[in-house]
Parts: sequence; C-alpha cells; structure tokens
Amino acid sequence: MVALIALPFLFQSQDDRYAFTAEWYDPNASLFRRYELLYYPKDGSVEMYDVKNHRTFLKRTKYESLHLEDLFVGNKITVFSRHLSLVDYGDQYTARKLGSRKEKTLALIKPDATPKIGELVDIIINAGFTITKAKMMMLSRKEAVDFYVDHQSKPFYNELLHFITSGPVVAMEILGDDAVCKWKALLGPANSAVAKTDEPDSIRANFGHDGIRNAAHGPDSVASAAQELELFFPSSGGRGPVNSAKFTNCTCCIIKPHAVNEGLAGKIIKAITDEGFQISALQMFNMERANVEEFYEIYKGVVAEYMEMVTELCSGPCIAMEIIQPEPPKTFREFCGPSDPEIARHLRPGTLRAVFGKNKIQNAVHCTDLPEDGLLEVQYFFKILDN
Repeated sequence: MVALIALPFLFQSQDDRYAFTAEWYDPNASLFRRYELLYYPKDGSVEMYDVKNHRTFLKRTKYESLHLEDLFVGNKITVFSRHLSLVDYGDQYTARKLGSRKEKTLALIKPDATPKIGELVDIIINAGFTITKAKMMMLSRKEAVDFYVDHQSKPFYNELLHFITSGPVVAMEILGDDAVCKWKALLGPANSAVAKTDEPDSIRANFGHDGIRNAAHGPDSVASAAQELELFFPSSGGRGPVNSAKFTNCTCCIIKPHAVNEGLAGKIIKAITDEGFQISALQMFNMERANVEEFYEIYKGVVAEYMEMVTELCSGPCIAMEIIQPEPPKTFREFCGPSDPEIARHLRPGTLRAVFGKNKIQNAVHCTDLPEDGLLEVQYFFKILDN
C-alpha cells in the first residue's frame, strides 16, 4: 500500500472516493508503471496519479465504462485503452469499505452438468457473482485424489474419483458478497435426490441426479475455498489441470469483453449448445494488446475497424471456446451472423450477433471466418496462451 504522504491529492472527503494501487505494463520500456487510481462513485469519474514521478497522470474525468463492482484487488480494468491491474488498496478507508465486501470461492461444475454450463453460468451471474476465472479441464486421477483428499475414508471414494475424471469439469473462481455461504446455499443439499424434495429450486435439485452425480461443488469455508482455488488456478505460476481442447474438427468462438461485462456469457453459451454445437473447451482470458494484434493480424489493412477490434478484445476478460460440429467453421459462422448486428437483425434475426450484439465492434462474439483457420485459432488460445 503506497504511503499517502506522497499523495497529497488523496486527502479529500473519504465519503465520495475509493483509492487503488494500479500497475500498467509499458511494452516500450519493458517495465511496470505504478499509479494511484481514484474512483468517485457519485459521478463515475476517475483520477490517476503517477507514483514514481509524483505528478497527476489523469485529471478527474468521467469514465462510464468503469463501475464500482469492477474495483477489487486482483481485477484487470481498462481506463482509456490503458489496461491496469489493481494490485492493492490505496488507503485504509478503501480497504475497510471494500475489502470485506468481496469474497472468493470455487464453483466447480461436474461432468454430469457440464453440458448445461450456459444455464449454470447464467444462474451464477444472476445471483450477483462476478466470474473472475474460468476453465474447462480434464482432471487426472492424481489431481482428483488431491481434490478429494478429505473423502478417502468414505465408502463412495472410488466411485467419486471415477466420476470426476470421467469427463470435463468447469472450474470457476467467483467473487461476491459472502461468496462461500451464498454459493453453498445456491447448490442445495449434497444429495440431489434430497435436494429435489427439500430445496427444489436449488442447482443440485435441477441439474444433479444423486449423491455422486450432483452437478456442482462448493467449498465449505473461506480457508477451503483458498486451498481448492489453488489446486485449479495455482498462484505460483503452475498451470493446474490441463484444458479439455481436442484440436480436431473444430472452430473458435470468443465471447467479447463487452458481452462478458454485460452478463451475457451464460445466455450466449446456452444459445450455442441449444443450437446443437458442442463446446469442447472453454477458458477465460485477459489478453494483452500485443496478443490481440497477433491474433487479429489477418484483419490488419483489410478491415477498417481493425484498431477498434483490437481495443475491444483487450478491454477486459473474454471467454474463448473450442466448438465441435461437422464442417464447423462454415456452419458456426452462419449461426453467429453478419459482423454488423444491425444488418444481422434484418437479415438473420436469430443469430448470435443479432440477439446479443450492439455494433460492428461490440458484436458479442468473434468466430473463425476461414475454414482453414479454425484449428489455428483454437490452438492460439488453448496451446499458446494457456501455456
């Protein structure tokens, strides 16, 4: 936490602003630059102070794309095309007011419910959670043993291991008020048969089958949540369980940051699976501008909106998916619709961009345009970026 003595402009009314320490990677200098970022919830304005050079970097300016719910330590935000990582609270007031407001937990979707991932993501979002990490994975037996270490003495232990390794799971880090208890309440009783009777509106009642195939898992405590999140999303730099990409007969789809931020991810995923497409890999990424420019290279000099496309895709978290279907690039591209949502609404009103898109840049999804690029785009995310 940066000492406030160096930041005289921070001494304003504590009632109308929050302070964070933010870092930005300067690719030209190959170093991280540190700023103090102030957010004023009353009018949605932001202000930035250059810590090293002791000067105002950005005068207080209204910025409608940033909201209070975006501000938590560990998140990545974009302020006027600059991608910032929030690494600490800027003062004790902000830490006290916002630090206890958010809690992390693991939401693990089990193999029996993975085909319903769109509906489950929508439930999570509608319950007020923010999904900060997500990855479809295949667990090895060793990883399953590590995960279920507390169940080794249970009579159903081997059945549990067999089930959790029988197909892909989707692990998510979700953030929210009292997240551990709130997620457990959404899940309902551990045995889905009991849940159907006692809590018929719960996730396990609606998506599970019995005590083993019960749709989803949630840790019992904040400490357990931290341990389990470390297994799936190691903070030490390890990869965790491998992704579930098959790299065959596939095409790529990316839910763009604006759609993720608007809470549309679950609805888009459900629309894709309802159309008969199989999502064989899924992962949330926070892309650096250099990666986006590389990924979109074929559009450079061809599409007039190239720079705006790049800015959108690196403006926040996106969700990349491997889609499997016979002749996938052509059929899936048709389902996405024309790149301009206005045209899509007139010509192809049932397509993804017609339903969820806003304009040519914020058009909900990217999909592979050329059949020969389907595998290449999937490999870019699930082999290159995931490594």
